[in-house]
Amino acid sequence: MNIIVRLAWRNIWRHPKRTWLTTGAMVFSNTLLVFMLSLQFGTYDLMINNTLQSFSGHLQVQASGYKDDLKIRQSVPDIQVLAKTLREDLSFENVAARGTAFALASSEERSYGIQIYGVEPIFEPGVSNIPGLIKEGRFLGDINVTEIVIGKVLARNLRVSLDDELTLLGTDRNGSFAAAIVTIVGIFDSGIADIDRSIAEIPLGLFQDTFTMDDAGHQIIITTPNLSYVPTAKQRAKELLPFGSTLVVHDWETLQPGLKQAIRADLTGAWFMYGLLVILVAFSVMNTQLMSVLERTKEFGIVMSLGLTPGRLGRLVILETALMGIVGLVLGILLGTLVTSWFTLSGFTYTGMDELAANFNLPARIYPEVTFETLLAGPVVVFVGTLVSALYPAFRLHCLQPVEALRAA
Repeated sequence: MNIIVRLAWRNIWRHPKRTWLTTGAMVFSNTLLVFMLSLQFGTYDLMINNTLQSFSGHLQVQASGYKDDLKIRQSVPDIQVLAKTLREDLSFENVAARGTAFALASSEERSYGIQIYGVEPIFEPGVSNIPGLIKEGRFLGDINVTEIVIGKVLARNLRVSLDDELTLLGTDRNGSFAAAIVTIVGIFDSGIADIDRSIAEIPLGLFQDTFTMDDAGHQIIITTPNLSYVPTAKQRAKELLPFGSTLVVHDWETLQPGLKQAIRADLTGAWFMYGLLVILVAFSVMNTQLMSVLERTKEFGIVMSLGLTPGRLGRLVILETALMGIVGLVLGILLGTLVTSWFTLSGFTYTGMDELAANFNLPARIYPEVTFETLLAGPVVVFVGTLVSALYPAFRLHCLQPVEALRAA
């Protein structure tokens, strides 16, 4: 076997320039795939975190059925106590309690139906980016004050500004009339019209008093340091729920199913483009190997006349291709790792990204995510593609007759 490998290695270097050109195409494509996949997955993490930090978080503790029905009666009892327990046990403070209700917000001129969130002002910045998007005024203060922050679009629709008063009218947990008069202390601009038009936040204590919630709420939001913590945090949160309660823990994939579907759709489209790159490299390899086979037609005819089977010659051609593929795979992964590692430290940006990121409270740079999958997925596909491309030259040898080969030569 060692002799066959050495023979295959010698054969691919009979024409060094041609071999290096073919191998260079594989190295380039592998480097590009490693970088693009790492950058793509880094972008997905940024997109997921930005979407989840708006409101939903990575995990939520809710009453069973609340996610689908959104009924005010489906509440979490003693929500602040449970949130404190989770916060202390999970060893990070990105845990906050919320209450949610629908109400009619009225100014002196107009009225609009909105969704009211009762939040803990101290802990809300850890699970939502709304406090960091305040463009006018400030975020909420004490948990019981009669204050409200609203979106820029809603403020324009209601024709209100800072220090104006709004009247909130709705239905409390018992089905009775709920009302409150609040002062606008902050106006946020998320860059998403639907959020800026339909969302408002008030202190949780005021929410509980207004909607007769006692000490209950509707959601405990948990934001983990990164996505890898989600399974462990979800399991631990389940263990900390009161015994015999009907509370459930939902992860971000359940809360935002459309987000994962969008990522899958984008990844499918990206792989289509990557597939075209792999096909081009495969055709380059097939062309090189086909030329190599045609140049050695006389040699193949001689060894076949001496008793060597076409099958063994075909395996030799495939082995030559595999050796070239291994060289391209190793060099491509090494170069791709170096390039990607550089951008992992310094970040990747392009012209105009600073302004775009600022509008959505995002960092100005994207940091590629280097994982085992991003390093190997692309190069392995290229390697398999090169092996497949060698099948045609190998198949030609199966159809080759010794006499015809000698005459052709």
